[in-house]
Amino acid sequence: MQIYLPIAEVSVNIFLLLGLGGIVGVLSGMFGVGGGFLMTPLLFFIGIPPAVAVATEANQIVASSFSGVLAHLKRKTVDLRMGTVLLIGGLTGSGLGIILFNYLKALGQVELLVQLCYVVFLGMIGSLMFIESLNAIRRSSKSGGKVATRRKHNWVHNLPFKMKFRVSGLYISVIPPLLVGVLVGVLAAIMGVGGGFIMVPAMIYLLGMPTKVVVGTSLFQIIFVTAFTTMLHATTNFTVDVVLAVLLLVGGVIGAQIGTRIGVKMKAEQLRIWLAIMVLAVCGKLAFDLLVMPTELYSLGAGGH
Repeated sequence: MQIYLPIAEVSVNIFLLLGLGGIVGVLSGMFGVGGGFLMTPLLFFIGIPPAVAVATEANQIVASSFSGVLAHLKRKTVDLRMGTVLLIGGLTGSGLGIILFNYLKALGQVELLVQLCYVVFLGMIGSLMFIESLNAIRRSSKSGGKVATRRKHNWVHNLPFKMKFRVSGLYISVIPPLLVGVLVGVLAAIMGVGGGFIMVPAMIYLLGMPTKVVVGTSLFQIIFVTAFTTMLHATTNFTVDVVLAVLLLVGGVIGAQIGTRIGVKMKAEQLRIWLAIMVLAVCGKLAFDLLVMPTELYSLGAGGH
C-alpha cells in the first residue's frame, strides 16, 4: 500500500516504513542508540531526499529513545546528572550543526557531506568497537567467563572542574562529557542521528561508565538533543515530513520496548560486537554507493530539496 509523503515528494510503501521504524526501535532499546545511523541511510536507499531524511529521522529518534528510556528509568540505570551535562553540550553542538547544515545546503553540498560523514564516522567507530569487543570476548573465554575490570583512571580524571556522578560511581571533570555532547549535537544536526554510536563508546571507554548505566543515560540525552534539532530543522529548513515521521514513530516506539527486553538478556560484550557489525555494514553500503558510478549521471530535483 503506497502513501504519498508531501515534503519528501515521493510515494513509499506504508508497511515498509513501519517495518523500518520497528527495526530502529529494537536497536534503540538494545544498544542505547537512537538508531539514526541505520535509519537515515535506509531512507536514502528508498528514495527520500537527504535533507528531508536527516530532519525527519531526528524527529523519529525522539519517540523511540523516549520509549526506551522509560524502561531504563524503571530499572534505575539512568545517570540523570551525567545525562544533564551531556545534554548541555549536545544543545550547543546541535545549534552549531544547524548553522553548518544550512550553509552547505545553500551551496548544494548537503548530500555529499552527509554521506561522507557517515562513511568516515561509522568506519572509525565500527572498527574500534569491533576490535575491542572481540578482544573482550577472548579475554572472557580465557578467564572462564570473568571479564577483566576496565581501567578506571586515565588522563580524563586529571582534568579540573570535577563533579561526582553517584549512579555511575565516578568523580571526574565535566569537560570531557561536555565535549562529547557538543560532538553528538553537531552530528545530530548534520547526519540526522542521535549520536549514540559515538556517545556509547565514549561513555564506556573515555569516561569509564558502567555499561548497564551507559544505555539509559545515552537515551536520556538523545531525547532532548534530537527534539531540539528537529525544531531547528522545521523552523529554518522546512524539511520535516510529518507523515513520514508519524509512520516511523509508530514502529519505533513498539520496537524500543522489544529491544530493551532483548538487551537485558545479552552480555555487554555481545551487545557491543553486534552494534559494531551493523555499523560497519551500513558504512560499507554507503561507501559502495559513493564509489560506484550511478545509472543516471544527472537528475532534476525540486527547488529547496
